[in-house]
Amino acid sequence: MFRHTKLLQFEAKPERPDPVYARKLQELIGGAYGEMTVTMQYLFQGWNCRMEGKYKDLIMDTATEEIGHVEMLATMVARLLEGAPSTVTAEAVKDPVMAAVIGGMDPQQAIVAGGGAMPQNSQGVPWIGSYIVASGNLLADFRANAAAEAQGRLQTARLYNMTDDPGVKEMLRFNLARDTVHQKQWLAAIEDLKADGLESSLAPTALFDEENQDHNNTVWHLSDGPDGSKGGWSFGAEGLEYLMKPEPLGGPGTAPKPDPALYGTYAPPPVGGATALRE
Repeated sequence: MFRHTKLLQFEAKPERPDPVYARKLQELIGGAYGEMTVTMQYLFQGWNCRMEGKYKDLIMDTATEEIGHVEMLATMVARLLEGAPSTVTAEAVKDPVMAAVIGGMDPQQAIVAGGGAMPQNSQGVPWIGSYIVASGNLLADFRANAAAEAQGRLQTARLYNMTDDPGVKEMLRFNLARDTVHQKQWLAAIEDLKADGLESSLAPTALFDEENQDHNNTVWHLSDGPDGSKGGWSFGAEGLEYLMKPEPLGGPGTAPKPDPALYGTYAPPPVGGATALRE
């Protein structure tokens, strides 16, 4: 059960309207690493969690907070759009990047949302559910969560430097702080999973005896980086070997003869070629 409190988690009041920045801020709502993504990611992780207790509580607490972040950003976008589109064009073209693209706000913000936020990114691409990670394995999920919060904080930091509006900056300072906390909590939760004996360093903790034992500890030298001859970054790393001259282990990657009804261009392999491919 969810309940909505009619107060924002943090204030979202810009000093003045700015439809151009409103479009930029859409990235933090509906981008791949926006608040809609982490909201749905954590909700599905929580709903799918098979263990009652501290891990599920942590996921659901954070998921519910992220719903509030979407609300804050949507409110900020609506307030930044005040007075648009009738007054937007002259100001928009002062931003050469935005002027080159469209000259201001995303028109769907006016046409579809009536001057409000949209579930989409800064280019108007709709948010999609495939952005989320909810695998059921908490170690894999918590690592994905830490990465999502890192990307989200990075984008928030970039947007922080794209405005001089004190009200917008104040809200983004709060968002930066919460992204900091969430990165710390997911990294700490990973260590707790290990300490509680639920997971180790690798996910999943299965099939280690079944995997190819010749290739579970080698890092292949496949670039021209100068550190390759020194053993690469894995030099001295426990359980890793740097393979200086890796060789391909498979045959030619030739696709089979296509179905004639598909009209794919095809030439029979040279004599003996088919046999060689099969071998």
